Amino acid sequence: MAEAHQAVAFQFTVTPDGVDFRLSREALKHIYLSGINSWKKRLIRIKNGILRGVYPGSPTSWLVVIMATVGSSYCKVDISMGLVGYIQKCLPEGCGPYRTPQTRALLSMAIFSTGVWMMGIFFFRQTLKLLLSYHGWMFEMHGQTSHFTKVWAICVRLLSSRRPMLYSFQTSLPKLPVPSVPATIQRYLESVRPLMDDEQYYRMETLAKEFQDKTAPRLQKYLVLKSWWATNYVSDWWEEYVYLRSRAPLMVNSNYYVMEFVLIKNTNVQAARLGNIVHAMIMYRRKLDREEIKPVMALGIVPMCSYQMERMFNTTRIPGKESDLLQHLSDSRHVAVYHKGRFFKVWLYKGSQLLKPCDLEMQFQRILDDPSPPQPGEEKLAALTAGGRVEWAQARQAFFSSGKNKAALDAIERAAFFVVLDEESHHYDPEDEASLSLYGKALLHGNCYNRWFDKSFTVIAFKNGQLGLNTEHAWADAPIIGHLWEFVLGTETFHLGYTDTGHCLGKPNPMLAAPQRLQWDIPEQCRAVIESSYQVAMALADDVELYCFQFLPFGKGLIKKCRTSPDAFVQIALQLAHFRDRGKFCLTYEASMTRMFREGRTETVRSCTSESTAFVQAMVEGSHMVSPPHPPPPARLEEQATLHHSTSAPQKADLQDLFRKASKKHQNMYRLAMTGAGIDRHLFCLYLVSKYLGVSSPFLAEVLSEPWRLSTSQIAQFQIRMFDPDKYPNHLGAGGGFGPVADDGYGVSYMIAGENTIFFHISSKFSSSETNAQRFGNHIRQALLDIADLFQVPKADS
Repeated sequence: MAEAHQAVAFQFTVTPDGVDFRLSREALKHIYLSGINSWKKRLIRIKNGILRGVYPGSPTSWLVVIMATVGSSYCKVDISMGLVGYIQKCLPEGCGPYRTPQTRALLSMAIFSTGVWMMGIFFFRQTLKLLLSYHGWMFEMHGQTSHFTKVWAICVRLLSSRRPMLYSFQTSLPKLPVPSVPATIQRYLESVRPLMDDEQYYRMETLAKEFQDKTAPRLQKYLVLKSWWATNYVSDWWEEYVYLRSRAPLMVNSNYYVMEFVLIKNTNVQAARLGNIVHAMIMYRRKLDREEIKPVMALGIVPMCSYQMERMFNTTRIPGKESDLLQHLSDSRHVAVYHKGRFFKVWLYKGSQLLKPCDLEMQFQRILDDPSPPQPGEEKLAALTAGGRVEWAQARQAFFSSGKNKAALDAIERAAFFVVLDEESHHYDPEDEASLSLYGKALLHGNCYNRWFDKSFTVIAFKNGQLGLNTEHAWADAPIIGHLWEFVLGTETFHLGYTDTGHCLGKPNPMLAAPQRLQWDIPEQCRAVIESSYQVAMALADDVELYCFQFLPFGKGLIKKCRTSPDAFVQIALQLAHFRDRGKFCLTYEASMTRMFREGRTETVRSCTSESTAFVQAMVEGSHMVSPPHPPPPARLEEQATLHHSTSAPQKADLQDLFRKASKKHQNMYRLAMTGAGIDRHLFCLYLVSKYLGVSSPFLAEVLSEPWRLSTSQIAQFQIRMFDPDKYPNHLGAGGGFGPVADDGYGVSYMIAGENTIFFHISSKFSSSETNAQRFGNHIRQALLDIADLFQVPKADS
């Protein structure tokens, strides 16, 4: 094979006269260029480490301090107050660089200046950390900023005005604070009050008080101790116990999917799309390695933690019998590709040069044109990553720990990311609503063996050129992959482009070695395990009902006219829809971020509050509905008219007041969660401490066992300004989604995609007789319209 010959730098033949070496100049050239590239990366990392380490200082500011010290000395002014003279006395005398008095004086001033400069950096960092610990600005009403907050914002801007690198603010971010136990328990009891009757609530209140008085003080001390010692008291435990120790399949249960632009189409050529997308991803990785990506900033001044980005590329989840492991490599020069049951290795570089998009297109087209069949057991091999983790760990140890299987598996696990050339075609057709749901289902699980669910993310290219991602959850949360995806789609559309025929720009190099086919030797016993994992995955995939739709009547433009936050508006609509769907309220999970703290990830907002339930009950009792989801029977027309008549102006005012109270409560809870005063992460960590200490707590056991029957998440967008959304209103991604958390519950993700539209992704399980994703979606539509109707201003009579 040609690629095998190019993989070695020399060949040799043993003859009677000795050993005959034949060097390959081309291979040696590649090795030399690879070495040069590696050293360049090391030097860049060293330089970035120095610049990051002295931020907000800089080498220029160091020279300024030295020049000021030397200049003052020549002006006969001792700004060091005698310290320079003391340092000069401490320097060794005699030969060498300290021989002349002038050299000794200059060296002393340099040492003094460096000390002053480093003390200044330390002072500025601590000051910035103190300033970033202030979160009062989040609780002030829009347009009513206090003088204190204005002064605070000016100080933060001054201390962070120099152009920061990606990780410049990491050491200046405050640690996540540990809330007090009484505050957490009070907020917890408040959150469950609308879900319990008086007897249930009294029982839970008794358990909570007993826990607070007897068990919690000891557990809290250990947690506070951990918060002093560790960078973040939650994140490492959250990653280990919520993700890595879970033995359930990753597919549907943990991994989530991301869609691309759905209202425009750049090209229908599958290989060309991948050529540009993969090239843009490696461009992003290069910026990431060089820390050239700007940190995400709230309000443009408050930095968000960037540590989750470190493991975006070159990362794989390794299965274990008790716990998985995240394997992250500093670099990878290839991607692993799956097509028609076969695995390939595609190099991203020629020497030290990143392949051009047209070269990558050619490589992917070569795979598409390759007629070779799958090897025995190869086609469904990836089903191992879709089934149970224990079974995969055992199979990996038994069948993939040596020989060609280990080499092939290493090629996948050590790849920058995984790529799938899918044989199906999917896209969103606004005239065919089901098309968006089918697109989402394909991204969520595919056919259960054409996704490598262990990789940090898998790029999926459908036959018609439509794209999407399937993302493993342990290494980072959705906004992180969203940041990458925004950059990639923006770069592809506005910078790389395509020819008139839909191919990548430029002329490919036909001399590039063809993609390398991975070789397997999969025994019959392993094939049986693969088939078993496939059956488990298929049962799981077939049970998932996914309903995705675009809500067109309005977006955040109209919501803002209601003087409420778009997120609160949607969350209250979800409560109304769920009550209409199930006839009861339930424990509701909304993910918020804690990235204003170092190594922060997420916190839970318990969206079902006493205020939101009061509003929902008032809406249902008044049957306030613009138009029912299904036309009422004739016998109910009179009743419907009466109910609509009951929503006269006074009642609308009452409902508006209830809605505003619910919205204000939700926004306050969201802000508390973002500022480290949430409920669930604190209780989660207290529970873990109790397990470590062997302490039994009925209160914690009950809290941690409560099911989240409505799990929701808003999808971040426009984290990077790659283009003006007002100028390009159709360049909208549709967000993404995930599987239901509870077997009898719903998973809902939504993206408020601009001024006039919202995308929803709703999942449930067919095996539950109580849930129906499409039915719930119709209730969500109706709830949004009904709430919007409360705030419509009547038109003047003409």
